[in-house]
Amino acid sequence: MDKALQSMINNMPEKTGKKLDEWIQILHDKSFEKHSIAVKYLKDEHGVTHGFANTIVTLSRENNVTSDDLVLTQYIGKASLKPIYELLISTVTSFGNDVVITPKKGSVSLIRKKQFALIKPATKTRIDLGLKLKDVEVQGRLENSGPFGTMCTHRIQLQNISDVDAETIKWLTLAYEKSV
Repeated sequence: MDKALQSMINNMPEKTGKKLDEWIQILHDKSFEKHSIAVKYLKDEHGVTHGFANTIVTLSRENNVTSDDLVLTQYIGKASLKPIYELLISTVTSFGNDVVITPKKGSVSLIRKKQFALIKPATKTRIDLGLKLKDVEVQGRLENSGPFGTMCTHRIQLQNISDVDAETIKWLTLAYEKSV
């Protein structure tokens, strides 16, 4: 979250009389279908300035999206990749109960103490599995990070469920072990 937004959230109780979660509950109770109507409601009924009203409505809508919704959206038109994703998740959860699975808009982060992997449906026919493996040479199916930049050091391209093989699991396990 950027500093300006965090500052706005921190100042919200003083400037609007309520904390963000209180405003979100009010909007949830009213259940507005349109962003503009919710902004108008906050301005007219509660005297909230436009900037705060717009921020409150935007953040309330983001909070209504569940983790399952984020994952489902990632695989629209890519249904053949979903079994690969599910196998990766079941593999990672078998590593230990300290794995945090964090879906985002376009990917799913796998975190222990630090992020150790990222699952991204890159195309309609391929998942890119990003791994954080510092000081590991590119070898076998392990490639340079590709589209991940600094989030991951390496990637493995997965097109079939059979690609989640012993080599993939070995690299995923190593990334998990290094993330302490």
